[in-house]
Amino acid sequence: MPKGGFPLVTGVSPKEGPPGTRITIRGENLGTDPKDLVGLNICGVNCVLTAEWKSSSKIIARSGPGKGKGDVTVITKSGGVGSCTVGFKGYFVQIGPLQESAIWIDESQTVNVRRLHTQLPLFSKDDDDPLGISDEGIQIHVQEPESSTETNTYQDSAKYKEEELLDIFPEASGNLSLENFSAAWYLLENHHSTSFDDLKAGLSYMKRRASHRSEGPIAFVKSNLSSTLDCLESLDAMYQQFCIDDLRGDSVNSYAVLLMQAKSCADGLFQEVLGRKDKADSTRNALSVLQRFKFLFYLPLNIDRNIKRGDYSLVINDYVRARSLFADTQVQVFRRVYSDVESRINTFRDMLQTKLLQLPTPLEEQKKLIRYLISLGCEGDPAWECLVNQQKWLIGILTKCKDDHIQEETTSLAEGESSIAKSPVAVAQGRGRDTNSSFKSTSDQTGWKSGTPQKILFVEELTNLMLDNIPDFWKLGQAYFSGSLFINTKETSDKHYKVDTSKHSQFKQMVTDLISLFSNLVRAAFLPESLENIAQETREGYGKWPAPCSDIPGGWLPSSVRHVRFCVNSLSFLDLPGDSPILIRDLALDIRTNCMFTLLKQAIADVKQLHTKEMWVVDTDDESGGTTQLPALFENIVNEAIQHLHEVVVQNKTGEPEIFALRTIQKDATALCTQLLQAFSPCLHKLAFDPPEITSKKFRGGKKVISPEETSSPAVDDRIPPLDKRLIIMLSNCNHTMVRVIPRLVENLNKHGYVEMEKAVRSDSEENTISSYIRTADLRQGYQAARDTYEDLDDSLFEAYVEEKSNPIVGAIEQNMYRGGFEWKTCKKPTGVRNYIKEMIMKMIEVHAEVFAVSPVFVTRVTQKVIEAVSEELTRLIQCVTEHGPYSPAQARLELLALQETVNVYLTPHASSCYKDALNELPVLKPEHKKLQEELLNKFKSQMKFQLMCFYGDSVLRTSSVA
Repeated sequence: MPKGGFPLVTGVSPKEGPPGTRITIRGENLGTDPKDLVGLNICGVNCVLTAEWKSSSKIIARSGPGKGKGDVTVITKSGGVGSCTVGFKGYFVQIGPLQESAIWIDESQTVNVRRLHTQLPLFSKDDDDPLGISDEGIQIHVQEPESSTETNTYQDSAKYKEEELLDIFPEASGNLSLENFSAAWYLLENHHSTSFDDLKAGLSYMKRRASHRSEGPIAFVKSNLSSTLDCLESLDAMYQQFCIDDLRGDSVNSYAVLLMQAKSCADGLFQEVLGRKDKADSTRNALSVLQRFKFLFYLPLNIDRNIKRGDYSLVINDYVRARSLFADTQVQVFRRVYSDVESRINTFRDMLQTKLLQLPTPLEEQKKLIRYLISLGCEGDPAWECLVNQQKWLIGILTKCKDDHIQEETTSLAEGESSIAKSPVAVAQGRGRDTNSSFKSTSDQTGWKSGTPQKILFVEELTNLMLDNIPDFWKLGQAYFSGSLFINTKETSDKHYKVDTSKHSQFKQMVTDLISLFSNLVRAAFLPESLENIAQETREGYGKWPAPCSDIPGGWLPSSVRHVRFCVNSLSFLDLPGDSPILIRDLALDIRTNCMFTLLKQAIADVKQLHTKEMWVVDTDDESGGTTQLPALFENIVNEAIQHLHEVVVQNKTGEPEIFALRTIQKDATALCTQLLQAFSPCLHKLAFDPPEITSKKFRGGKKVISPEETSSPAVDDRIPPLDKRLIIMLSNCNHTMVRVIPRLVENLNKHGYVEMEKAVRSDSEENTISSYIRTADLRQGYQAARDTYEDLDDSLFEAYVEEKSNPIVGAIEQNMYRGGFEWKTCKKPTGVRNYIKEMIMKMIEVHAEVFAVSPVFVTRVTQKVIEAVSEELTRLIQCVTEHGPYSPAQARLELLALQETVNVYLTPHASSCYKDALNELPVLKPEHKKLQEELLNKFKSQMKFQLMCFYGDSVLRTSSVA
């Protein structure tokens, strides 16, 4: 058992500190004398060697290399191992080898061994709290009821985990020595429970430390004066003691020598370090200069980087700023760097100029480049140079477009001629396959023309080039002369970047030249005759196309007109200067007119070739009579032409002149429309009198019509109807065309405004009213001319058909009348109507049936003419009789009355007169013969009842025909 009481530590001052901190320990039973003190543990480290026993209640010692908070326990021989009610917090102060320290630093702990294997700095403050706040400030002492001598410390353990902090600060760290140090991280990790007042105190502590560091060594000595004086007192006491112990001073001298050697060794040891420190100071000064003027020093690199990224505005802003700051500097370093900047800007300026002249470039991009060059102080006038270069480029691409398509057309023509030379028969057959309409799809055509014509491709590409570039060119010029391309800065105002109004007329001429080139290129392709007033050399520059314009299929012309009109309409909104609006407006009008005339002419040609399409298949579904397919084909061709021209030619757009405003166009259009309506008449005439051979397969009447390759020539002729049938079929087609088709076509022409436009005329526009009346007169003349044509054809066909059908009947009357040696003077008693009358009636019934089968409306008209011819012939024959027998008057009267009664429905005044004259030529009938005549006449009607029904049942047809 210990003789004394247990050692008890009740107080420690200070309560924390780095290793070597001088600590005053107070308590009870701390030993009876220095020899009684055998141990002193501070934070688990035995510090008895540094302990200085003062009394049983006080000990002074220095802390060891303990880290963290721990107990302070005293061990004595008399009392044994003691205890404590307070603790001490030890932490390492990690300072550099050149940093001043007022306490003793154990250099063995200066370098943390684990840092040798990491990327952390060798000298850092792992546990140094920059706020200087002790953990005891946030501790809560709780008194337990079981013991009054023990104090438990409760500390908030609710700390943030490192994973949570990483989620909150993904790019930061709480390490003070790292570049990505985050103060918020550090406070949450180390002071999340610290009060706001303590944090303010820590801020004050940090400010004091910062001010002390800035004051230098003098401030350091002042702040640690007590430690310095303690050191001096210790050295003085040591010296006095040495002097007492060593009277001769040998020990002092030896210590002085050792100290000088230590100093020399320290100088040698730290000379390199001090040299590096001086070099670091100079480097630090240089870096501070670099930091202060880093804008200039980093500018060359930033210029290259921003140019690569395309951020030209940032490059220019930085250069303008550097030019204002360092353009006149006298500092050699700055002059050298600024010279490098100027070199890069010169290269950048050249790049912008090259890029500005590279076309095509969007309008906004051109404006940006021009503004960039002006901001960079570019010599000359970049905006005007861009306009001149763009005009030359536009002329080049328009000319190249023309040359390329002329070359393509030349090649196509050469290939076409080569194929024709190799296979002329195939080409001839291909040309004759389908000539129905010029408006059919070009895919139906054969040979080298099956593709899109080069002139159509040319005008499409040419108009696209104009629409893609002319608006931008014009807008760029407008921006140049309005001054919107110039930036009002001191640099630009000092230079000559101002609007040069003298170039305005020159720019207008440049635009007019481009429009004129476009117009003449189109005219050279489609309207070469309109360039005859231009000099030969100039005209050749617009191109000489190898194929004539007439080779363009009619179905493609509306496409060219559509492209030109759209281009002209789009350019008209630009408010072009000078003669440009007139040039493009005249071009559009001429193209429209040419298209209208060309398509009308091609439609006329197509109509004239319709006779090759006749298949002689009669369709009797029409109420007006049977017709073949030709009238419908004729109407389709005309309507297609009307529709095409209305959509792309006749219908006016905003700002366009009316196509029929010129009298010459009105007259030519009316003449062509009249020719188009009349063109079908020769076709019908040719088919009636000189039909072509049928060269395609067709089913007609349930029988297959064989092609020329499958049969002989006589079979081909058999498929063409005889003359009389051709005449009645064409007569029906002509009547249908004249009565139905022509009025519909004229109405369609009026509807689409070809000849008579709408009469919506303003009250103050007499000229338009007169023009409308003129067009109406033209329409009436054209319609009347067309109607006269078909009426003449109708008369010709009708007379030919009547002659063709009546001649055989009339020619056989006399022969059949005197058949068997019949003589009127020896005529026997009548027994009935003779056979020649019956044969005559049967032939007329045959004509009646033939006409009725094709066109019932012609039955009355044809039958009447045939009956007139028959009545004339009978009258002539009766009048030629010189001598009558006793029964001849009865026989002749019986036959005349039988025929008259049979065709009574179709008798015309002329035919009735002929019958009357014939009856008057006969002698007076005897009374006894009248009864015989009536009996025989009734017998005839009874016997011929069935045959006579075809005449008696036609009253309705006759009435409608007459009406």
